[in-house]
Amino acid sequence: MAIQTVDPNTNQLLKSFEEMSFHQVDKAISQASSAFTEWRKTSYGQRADLLHKVATLMRDQKQYLSRLITMEMGKLIAQAEGEITLSADILDYYADNGEKFLADKTLAPEFGQAIIRYSPIGVLLGVEPWNFPFYQVARFAAPNIMIGNTILVKHASIVPQCAIAIEDLFTKAGAPKGIYTNLLISGKRASMLVSDKRIKGVSLTGSEAAGASIASAAGKNLKKSVLELGGSDAFIILEDADIDKAVEWAVVGRINNNGECCVAAKRFIAIESVADEFITKFRDKLAALVIGDPMDAATQLGPLSSEEAAVALASQVQKSVDAGAKVLLGGKRPVRAGAFMEPTILTDLHPGIPAYYEELFGPVASFYRVKDDQAAIDLANDSPFGLGGSVFTQDIERGKRIADQIDTGMVFINHPTWTQADLPFGGTKGSGYGRELSELGIDEFVNKKLIRVSDLSDPF
Repeated sequence: MAIQTVDPNTNQLLKSFEEMSFHQVDKAISQASSAFTEWRKTSYGQRADLLHKVATLMRDQKQYLSRLITMEMGKLIAQAEGEITLSADILDYYADNGEKFLADKTLAPEFGQAIIRYSPIGVLLGVEPWNFPFYQVARFAAPNIMIGNTILVKHASIVPQCAIAIEDLFTKAGAPKGIYTNLLISGKRASMLVSDKRIKGVSLTGSEAAGASIASAAGKNLKKSVLELGGSDAFIILEDADIDKAVEWAVVGRINNNGECCVAAKRFIAIESVADEFITKFRDKLAALVIGDPMDAATQLGPLSSEEAAVALASQVQKSVDAGAKVLLGGKRPVRAGAFMEPTILTDLHPGIPAYYEELFGPVASFYRVKDDQAAIDLANDSPFGLGGSVFTQDIERGKRIADQIDTGMVFINHPTWTQADLPFGGTKGSGYGRELSELGIDEFVNKKLIRVSDLSDPF
């Protein structure tokens, strides 16, 4: 099976790669396992030095790497450059803080002395998505390489050149063979690898179906897994919100990364008294977006990642309309080459309409009116997902009270759900489990070993 780069701006095939053979994959796993026996003995300083070198190379090659992202999955070029910067920052963050995060934790038992010592567990498999091809890898690889684990990455099949480029960065930075390895294989084969005894844990960012497959394989083989799956984040606008600022962030929250973001704002929930003002201004802003080539700095909305993704999103919208939803804006594919979808707003949604419960992965917003805070909370929680959410209000304490009642892994007040190296990232319910980034992100794939020292006076 060939793994291909298709430019979503034109739907033209650019490059093909042969999938790795079973022998090549077996050799890669053996190499990662052998590398672990030595890498685990290195100092935190040595591991940090490698991560810093990769970060420096990433920044030095930002223009080239950004163009790879845009060419393979359609991200606006300025946002692709921002992704490279964020990825390098994550590498540096764990290089700078990893030793402190992994320091022995002193306990105070009734008798004797005791510590918790963090130690690596071995070879880890990361199954990573196409929508943030460098950032997603950085947040998995950086903390775990700092721990002393070794990394195998099965990247999304539509970004093979990004995947190859990341491995090349580690090679150029002087990483010993087997510390970081890219596997050019299908998703089905990735699930099969979980049963390999040399692989000790698996992390996946992707769809619910892919997460269920990986979690099932990990469970059968008694291996730790971390899953970051879909999201349908609520964006709540209270009657005391700064509406112009809320609209500004609503556009960013929905359209960032062409709308293809797990933590994009997807369900816009406005208190009735400000609903008309918000939706009118929001619709006008979306309608004015410039659609075009993501390499062009003037473009504000690029293509979806693939023609398959655009067809699927348009189908979700049509099925929702057939079930009773109304289209306030857009709803169609533009008449042009490429994997494009018009910016779209759906209203009059209720249970039974696909868009009410499904994740809309692209520039499609769902809009709801509610009477009060409790109705907003109830609607926000009426979702199979639990990744992020936002509350817009000038009363911060009120915002905190609402945030506390939203059943998600993250809630932001007066800002769409966002990411940075020192904030934990992860969800609940159908959005997965485990955390990445911050100190919590280095706490997943480690052996937290108790070491206790007794003396002769201790009781039996």
